[in-house]
Amino acid sequence: MTSKLSALLPDLSPWRSSRDFRLLWVQGVVTYFGSFMAMIALPLQIKDLTGSPLAVGVMGAVELVPLVVFGLYGGALADSADRRKLILGTEAGLGVLAVVLLVNAMLPDPMLWPLYLVAAGVSALAGLQRPALDSLMARIVPHDQLTAAAALNALRYQLGAIAGPALAGLVVAYAGHATAYGVTVAGFAVSVVLCLRLAPAPAPAAHDAQKPSLRGIAEGARYAWSRPVLLGTYAIDLAAMFFAFPNTIFPFLADDLDAEWSLGLMYAAGSVGSLALSMTSGWTSRVRRHGLFVVFGAAAWGLAIAAAGWFSNVWLVLLCLAFAGAGDMLSGLGRSTIWNQTIPEELRGRLAGIEVLSYSVGPQLGQVRAGAMAGWTGTRASIWSGGVACVASVGLLAAVLPKLITYDASTDEDALRRRAQQEALTKA
Repeated sequence: MTSKLSALLPDLSPWRSSRDFRLLWVQGVVTYFGSFMAMIALPLQIKDLTGSPLAVGVMGAVELVPLVVFGLYGGALADSADRRKLILGTEAGLGVLAVVLLVNAMLPDPMLWPLYLVAAGVSALAGLQRPALDSLMARIVPHDQLTAAAALNALRYQLGAIAGPALAGLVVAYAGHATAYGVTVAGFAVSVVLCLRLAPAPAPAAHDAQKPSLRGIAEGARYAWSRPVLLGTYAIDLAAMFFAFPNTIFPFLADDLDAEWSLGLMYAAGSVGSLALSMTSGWTSRVRRHGLFVVFGAAAWGLAIAAAGWFSNVWLVLLCLAFAGAGDMLSGLGRSTIWNQTIPEELRGRLAGIEVLSYSVGPQLGQVRAGAMAGWTGTRASIWSGGVACVASVGLLAAVLPKLITYDASTDEDALRRRAQQEALTKA
């Protein structure tokens, strides 16, 4: 019984083998906690100032262009610069933007336009930072520990995603938006200190690396386009988030269910489901068919979101959102593992930029879709119809891109080539 239980528990190999992984893990817990405080406080403040679901949904549109532009540029930059400096600089910039939110919230009459401006700035800095973070992970963690690292990284995200929203709802209700933003500022200050302790991480062949350019970005895009497995991971995640990401209208769903007290729980429920899967993720390190994770996880996400929009009992809604989080976690593990197992080191930053778009653009557009649809058909109809569309689109994409279903890490040529490359880098 003990051995069976230990086989389910998270694999801690990356934590034991890499000092930089440990630093980034702790830094991530701190950052996510503070960021989720702001992520909940920001749409709530827009709702309080405007009372409009569309005004809240527009936040996604404001974030979209900076995310696309800086995500792609950040990917190219991560292939030609010290990734540690990129992470440190953008983390400090995010802290400054949190200070802007804090100052605005402390005004006698907080203004609306700085909220949209900060949302755009956060999107730009996140676009610059995430390729450096993602590409660094494949370098500091051994190849055979990448799935375990993805599970542990998801675990740190969920710790912040559960505690942040759950406390943010209470903090905003009883202490105001300014207090929530103050916690965010403190979190980024601690995160910067931790980032300073990371080892320098120059790009591979930094001495002759090309400067970031449109040609370099296009080279990365051509590589992604030529790999059906990668295309499948991008397309399925984009479709799932576009159709079934209703987080922005949760304040209105709580009102519709006459359960305003449940708002923080709604934001945290998905992460509870993800956490449950993470805490029993030991078995995932032994799986080689990660494309199945992507497809089945995204389909489960859509089904659960559809059910959440259909039920009128708030506890059933929260349960469905938790199941959705578990499905998203499974799909995310598959995507992250495939990316880190197959993409060559010299393209890792640029492809990480494309990955940022695949898992970030969808939610941004999904916020706009959910807000506009809610204004037209009602909140719950917007949610359940999006879930149904998600399931249909995942099934269609899986049929069009069958190589994603048949992906096997032990036989895939790109995965074998990437393993050999990483082993050579480790020996060097």
